Parts: sequence; structure tokens; C-alpha cells
Amino acid sequence: MKKISLIVIGVLVISAFLAGCGGGNKEAESIKVGYLVHVTGDSALWGISEKNGAIIAQEEINEAGGVLGKKLDIMFYDGRGNSADSVNAVKKAVQQDKVVAMLGSNLSGPTIAVGPICASAKVPQVASFATNPRVTQDDNGNLKPWSFRLCFTDPYQGKLIADYAYDKLGKKNAAVLYDVTNDYSSGLTDFFVKRFEEKGGKVVSKLSFRTGDVDFRAQLSEIKQKNADILVLPNGYKEIALIAKQAKDLGMRDIVKISGDSGYSISLFEMAGEELDGNYYVIQHFAWDDPDVAPIKDKYEKKFNESPEVNAAMGYDMVYFIADAIKRAGKADGEAIRNAIEESKDVKLKHASITIDPKTHDPKNKAGIILKFEGNKAVFVDKFAPQD
Repeated sequence: MKKISLIVIGVLVISAFLAGCGGGNKEAESIKVGYLVHVTGDSALWGISEKNGAIIAQEEINEAGGVLGKKLDIMFYDGRGNSADSVNAVKKAVQQDKVVAMLGSNLSGPTIAVGPICASAKVPQVASFATNPRVTQDDNGNLKPWSFRLCFTDPYQGKLIADYAYDKLGKKNAAVLYDVTNDYSSGLTDFFVKRFEEKGGKVVSKLSFRTGDVDFRAQLSEIKQKNADILVLPNGYKEIALIAKQAKDLGMRDIVKISGDSGYSISLFEMAGEELDGNYYVIQHFAWDDPDVAPIKDKYEKKFNESPEVNAAMGYDMVYFIADAIKRAGKADGEAIRNAIEESKDVKLKHASITIDPKTHDPKNKAGIILKFEGNKAVFVDKFAPQD
């Protein structure tokens, strides 16, 4: 029995050694990059589209030979639209799966929450649509060395909306209705108010609601009494659709509404339809009728048999951006990739050319696309950036 046991143990040891060798070779065959997306929860509509856009880019890159001679392995992690699940997902990505970079997400709260995990593991983090300043800077304004983003920020977007409302639309009296429990919504509100008042505009009403609220008639009635000529809605598409319908019921047909990038969705048409006519939206850098971006939409519809959200284009470009950074780094190493990201200059993507500002880790001087809803569709009206 003793001899048999020794033989069995010997076989197991040799097998484990061979398996370990096999695992090492397998890992070396690909470069693992994590991608935090929210494919369940309230923001699943956007998360699924962003994931699918990333899948298309990954397939194209690998069909063209991969990165540094290896396959690019984009590993997706579902943050379920909240910080707690995102933290658990990213811990698995960096500690267990050993990704060399982390992409996403499109939500500021979860992206801010997972930043320290990436930094501790020396894994660079590149956010897609997370616009809150605290994604790349701490509460004291200090730069987070491992955190970057490809979207513009809430301060920049707040300035952009204020300038467009005041300078382009000629509006002088603004009302704001925002979600006080949402970092994006409350942050964008503060930055809009500051800029609008600096320009000489007056914020006649600033009212809030909480996530999950569906009745906004009390706030809208108060706004109606203040005679605002523009209503700023830095909210998600569900709230915007409900507010547009209820505003119409209250006879608020003349007040122009303008929303930030998180409010744009094809679901708006299904939920609100013509109630949206005359409303403006600021979105991140692209429109589907942009000739550079249109091919992504065509590929998406062919592969997934449905129309994409605009997040699909950013998911697509996120993968090409990190592939470019890894190539410039020359190796699949977190610190080398971080340095390459920080030095990104005029990286040509489908939606924009990206130059990362090393002082802020945000993209420099990106214009927003202004859309207007007319006849149950979104129409491109302008490409606009603040002048200072």
C-alpha cells in the first residue's frame, strides 16, 4: 500500500507540474484586458451596447494579428449598475484573472469606487462615460496616477451646456430638475449653475428628486411659476421621458429642455416620442450619421440584429485605444501601459482623435455634439465646444 501511495503521489506531482507549465503557456498566448460594463440593472441597455461594440473591435484586432503578436482577450465583468458589485467584479479581474488594464465603466459612482483597487494592483483604469471629476482626481484635486478617461468631464459638459443655452439659444432664465442621489446628475447641475451665472444668466429654480421617483408634477408646477425659458435635465432617459410627458400635461410647451449625455437613448423615442420635439441633447462626441462612425453601426446591426446605443461606438473605440497603448508600451505590463496612456497624443479613433492631458488624465479639447429632437428622431444641429 505504501509503495502504491508513493507512486500515486508522484504521478499527481508530475501532473500538477505539467498542468502548471501548460497554464503558463496558455496565459502567454493572449493579453488579458478587463472591461467593467453594467449588463444588468437600470443601465443595462447602455452596458450591453458598449460590450457588443467592444466585442466587434476585439474580433477585428485579433483577425488582423492581435497585439504584440498575441490575441487580445477582453474579459467582461458585470458591475450591475452599482458600486458594491463593481468592486467585487474588479477585485476578481485584477487579483484572480490578472488583467493588465481595466476599461470602463459608463457610470461615475462605480468607476470611482473601483479606482483604488486598480491603483493598488498597478493596473491602469480607462473610463468610458464616467464624467465625474473624482474619476481621475481625489477630493483635494490631486491626480489619481492610474486613472484615465476618454469622455469629457462633468465640469466641461456643464460649461458646454451653459454656454450653448446662453450664447447659442439666447436663454437667460434657467431651471434645473436633477437627481440628488446621483453623482452625475448633482455634479453636472453644480457645474452648469456656476457657469450659467458667471455668464450673466439667472437660475430661477433648482429642484431635485430621488432615484426611482416617477411623479415630477410638484417640481414642474413650481418651475412653471418661475417663468424659466430653459429647463436643464441632467438625468437618465427614463426620468427625461417622464418629465417631458408631465411637462406637456401641465401646459409647459414653450419651455426648451436640454439634457446631458446620459439622457440620450433610442428608448427615449419609445417612451416619449413626439413629447420630446424641440428638446436639445449634448452627447459625447459623435452621432450615428457621422461618416466615420456609421460603419460601426452597420457592423453592429449585422452581428447583433438590433440597433446600437451610442455606447457601442465608445466600447469599440475603448478597445482600439488600449490596443494602441499596449503596442506603444511594447509589453503587456501595467506600469508600461499606464505610461503609454499618459503619453497618448492624437490617437486616431473612430469618434475622435484622443490626446490625454497628463495634468488631468482627461482628453483635451473635445467638442460635444448637439442634437435636437424633431419628428420623433434626433437631428444633428451643431458641434460645439466652450471657448475657454
